[in-house]
Amino acid sequence: MTVEDEQAAAAADGYLPSARRIERERHKRARTRRAFAVAAASTLATAAALYAVIVDSPGWQRTRETFFSAHYARVAFPDVVHGLWLNLRLLAVCGAVVLVAGLAVALLRTLRGPVFFPVRALATAYVDFFRGLPLIICILVSVFGVPALRLRGVTNDPVTLGGFALCLTYTAYVAEVFRAGIESVHPSQRAAARSLGLSSAQTMRYVVLPQAVRRVVPALLNDLVSLQKDTGLVSIGGAVDAVYAAQIIASREFNYTPYVIAGLVFVAITIPMTRFTDWVASRMNRRQSQGGTV
Repeated sequence: MTVEDEQAAAAADGYLPSARRIERERHKRARTRRAFAVAAASTLATAAALYAVIVDSPGWQRTRETFFSAHYARVAFPDVVHGLWLNLRLLAVCGAVVLVAGLAVALLRTLRGPVFFPVRALATAYVDFFRGLPLIICILVSVFGVPALRLRGVTNDPVTLGGFALCLTYTAYVAEVFRAGIESVHPSQRAAARSLGLSSAQTMRYVVLPQAVRRVVPALLNDLVSLQKDTGLVSIGGAVDAVYAAQIIASREFNYTPYVIAGLVFVAITIPMTRFTDWVASRMNRRQSQGGTV
């Protein structure tokens, strides 16, 4: 389409852009098409190079039989998907507990006044300890250490104890996310709320927390994505989830394809959550750059 044709089409709508603007728009579209073509060609070349390197490697045939067997993939898929239901339940329950407990710990860390110093110190010690403790050690201690105490009324279920360990660790991370959001609210917001007659609790509930939570939504979603992956660690206690189901088949058949299937199943769940997190973050960034409410 020529410049004259584009001007005629625009004039039919009641708007006549200048020839310079039409030319600039055409240049932008051409540059976009060129960039897309270069990116596609570069991607195809990279994929072809990787394929050639992997397939031509001396041990590719053995590796394909051990990790990418179609037969063992069909055998493992039903059991892995059945075990995945446990991971999804853990994600739902632990995610809800972590969000509530993390917010509570964050509020304890932000209490003001010398009388609350012991509470702040305990909350800080909890966050520092469980952020530094490896999650796998926390799960091992919970799953094998708690039953060894033989406490009356305390369950020995590895799923429950593994979920408890996940909640302990991720509450510490989420608490720091919430605390960062709370402290990002400008002090003038508190001062304005107090000048209007709101108490400290009302100021936190109606003024500070709504702004803080909106600001940390992307970070919270990232933590939930990590929690979804780490639910697979409860398998070390004997809970039959997607990972342990794959381990059973791999140990029986002496083939590692079930592990690959389990990993791909987790990836298939994680990617939509990750893309949703990116969409929320970009949407909030656009609103902030346009002067909207964060």
